[in-house]
Amino acid sequence: MTLAADKTVEVRGEDSFDPAAMHAWLAARVPGLGDAPPGVRQFPGGASNLTYLLTYPDRELILRRPPVGHKAASAHDMRREFRVQQALRPVFPYVPEVLAFCDDETVLGGDFYVMERLEGLILRGDLPAGFDLPPDSARELCGKVVDRLVELHAVDVEAAGLADLGKGAGYVERQVRGWSERFLKARTENVPDCAEVMAWLKENQPPEVKICLIHNDYRLDNLVLDDDLGIVGVLDWEMATLGDPLMELGSTLAYWVQDDDDDVMKLSRRQPTHLPGMYTREEFVRRYAERSGLEIGDWTFYEVYGLFRLAVVIQQIYYRYHAGQTTNPALKDLWQFVGYLDGRCRRIIAKGHA
Repeated sequence: MTLAADKTVEVRGEDSFDPAAMHAWLAARVPGLGDAPPGVRQFPGGASNLTYLLTYPDRELILRRPPVGHKAASAHDMRREFRVQQALRPVFPYVPEVLAFCDDETVLGGDFYVMERLEGLILRGDLPAGFDLPPDSARELCGKVVDRLVELHAVDVEAAGLADLGKGAGYVERQVRGWSERFLKARTENVPDCAEVMAWLKENQPPEVKICLIHNDYRLDNLVLDDDLGIVGVLDWEMATLGDPLMELGSTLAYWVQDDDDDVMKLSRRQPTHLPGMYTREEFVRRYAERSGLEIGDWTFYEVYGLFRLAVVIQQIYYRYHAGQTTNPALKDLWQFVGYLDGRCRRIIAKGHA
C-alpha cells in the first residue's frame, strides 16, 4: 500500500506571497525549474514557521518562511534552520536536502529557504481514511520513534560542524529562565500567572546528564514515514540546538497524549498516540533509557518542564491572535489550554511531594 502524502490547503491570504518573484530568484539558483512559476499551496499543520508546497512540472519543493507579526527572539531564524540541515544531512540522513537560502527581503519580504520534498506519511491527529495501524505495528513504530531520537542524540557534533550551535553547559538553567521570561512577555490577562510552576522549576533543577544535539520539537507529526512505517525524515529543525537530551524527552512527551489521559488533555492530541499498541509515556522513557544507556531517575522535573514549555509555546501562538497579528480562527481558544496545563503541572508537583 502506498501511503498518502501530507495534505495541503489554499494559501491563507495573510500568508500569501508573489510566486513570480520567488520563482525568478529560485530559478537562478536551482537548475531545471523552467520559466513558469510553480503552483503554491500551504501545509496547514503548525503555527510557527510557515510551510508551502511548490509544484513544478517535474518536481515538488518545500518553501519555509516565518509568519508575519510577533516573533520570539530566538525563533524563526531561517538561516540557522537551513544551516543545521545542510550540516546534519551527511551524518544524520533523515533531513531533507536543502537547496537555496534567501536573505534578500525584496523577494518575499523576509528570509526563506527552499528544500526538496520528502515523500511519505505524516501522522497527525487521526489516521488517514483507509489506513489501518494494528497494535503490533503501532508498538513497532513507537520503538522506531524512540530509537531515531537516540540516534540523533548520539550525533558527533564536532564532525558535523555544529559544535557552535548552542551554548552548551548550563542548558537546564537557561531553559527554565528563558521559558519563564517568554511566558511573562507573552502573558495575556485571561491566563494564570504560572508563578508556582516557574518557582518550582527554578528551585528543582537536576544536573545535566550530557550536552548533545537535540531537535527540540521531536514529535510524530514532524516525522515522515515510508510504506513500512520506517522513519525516512525528520522535519522542522528551527529550534535545534545543543542541550540536555532529557529536557528534549520531557518536551516530546508533553505532546504524547495517551489513552488514559483526561478529556481536556485528549482535546490537545495532534498525533495518534492514544491508539492500542502505542507506548505510554512511561514506556517511552524506559526504552529511551535502555537504548541510550542513560540512567533516568525521578522524572517529575522533566514532565513538569515539558508541560510548562508547551504552555508557553501555546501562549506565544495565542498572543499573536490576541494582538490581532493573525486571524486564524483555530487560535482563538488556545488560552484555555494554557490554564489547564498550569493546573496539570501543579498537580504533578503536588503528587511528587506527596
